[in-house]
Amino acid sequence: MLKATLMKSTIGALPSIKATVESLGFRRMNQTRELPDNPAVRGMLKAVNFLVAVEGEPYERPKRSRYKIWRSRSNKKHKRGN
Repeated sequence: MLKATLMKSTIGALPSIKATVESLGFRRMNQTRELPDNPAVRGMLKAVNFLVAVEGEPYERPKRSRYKIWRSRSNKKHKRGN
């Protein structure tokens, strides 16, 4: 069994990352879950390792959000000719 804790929120995350966190059974931040130790769960934890801390492995908070949905800047100003 693996003990995993959701350390960061999924607000603003990509839909696939939100779905992965939800499928791991997390409902709120700082919630700890005991998950079975199999390749499927390990793969899901590896995909969201910047949000989830696993017991026995060091958790490093990301310096920059890698999971936010980045949007392009508006080009309205350039269309006006300014």
